[in-house]
Amino acid sequence: MAIKSVSIRIEEEMLEKIGYVADYEGRSVNSHILVLVRENIRAFEEKHGKIEGDISPDVNVKPTRKQ
Repeated sequence: MAIKSVSIRIEEEMLEKIGYVADYEGRSVNSHILVLVRENIRAFEEKHGKIEGDISPDVNVKPTRKQ
């Protein structure tokens, strides 16, 4: 599986807030955004059916370190 890089524009305050949430969950901002994207895809597929592709929902997502 190829890993691609994506650049996004985001307000500074929003980035600080997502960083706070990511830190609380024990993840990097990048890993936390991947979690959010995968949750969104999973919810979409539950409502509308599977999107073509073989990627598993847990691929490339680090588990939380929060205990």
